[in-house]
Amino acid sequence: MKKIGLIGGITWQSTQLYYQYLNEAVNRALGSSHSCKLILESVDFQEISEKQSAGDWESLNSDFAEIGKRLERVGAEIILIGANTMHLCADSIKAKTNVPLLHIAEATGEVIKAKSLKKVLLLGTKYTMGLDFYKHILESKFDIDTLVPKESDQKLVHDIIYNELAKGIITSKSRKVYQEVIQKSENLGAEGVILGCTEIPLLIQQKHCDIPTFDTTKIHSEAAIAFAIDA
Repeated sequence: MKKIGLIGGITWQSTQLYYQYLNEAVNRALGSSHSCKLILESVDFQEISEKQSAGDWESLNSDFAEIGKRLERVGAEIILIGANTMHLCADSIKAKTNVPLLHIAEATGEVIKAKSLKKVLLLGTKYTMGLDFYKHILESKFDIDTLVPKESDQKLVHDIIYNELAKGIITSKSRKVYQEVIQKSENLGAEGVILGCTEIPLLIQQKHCDIPTFDTTKIHSEAAIAFAIDA
């Protein structure tokens, strides 16, 4: 089994899920008392959030490339970024390291393609919904058309992530907001919904939706374990 290097703390709420999902996936695959070989470097999300808000992606690219290098030096054989938005720094990490980086959008695209869906809603931070780095991968590599909410709904989705989910606050009121956004996308032809922020599965699960949900935290974790075991 290869050793996974996880960049966590983006936020620690979802990093908990990664740790759970990675270990569960190993145990399902190998049985007995097997668990995941993992190196974790956890960042201070306040620092990340401030640089995001300031648009300082150059600094974030540099920071994450350095983290990737450190993980490689201490034995990581595959790198995971434990957040959808911070895959904006994926290319910088790849340029500075010599081990594979498993991209969350590519892992998610594979699962959606396997279900033969062509149009999906993407929920996430304003960066994930508003920029093209995620949607481009889904379209160019998997021929998947990606819808995003209208701007006012994007703000609601984003604010709930940063002000509530990142702090472990889960409310039925916010769940209803997300469900209403998802319903609007169904009316526009969405066949599924990508939970494209690793905290969203804390709030929304399949039982809350009429269309298929794609839990990117779980998808990313399971793809990483498949690689770690099979490679």
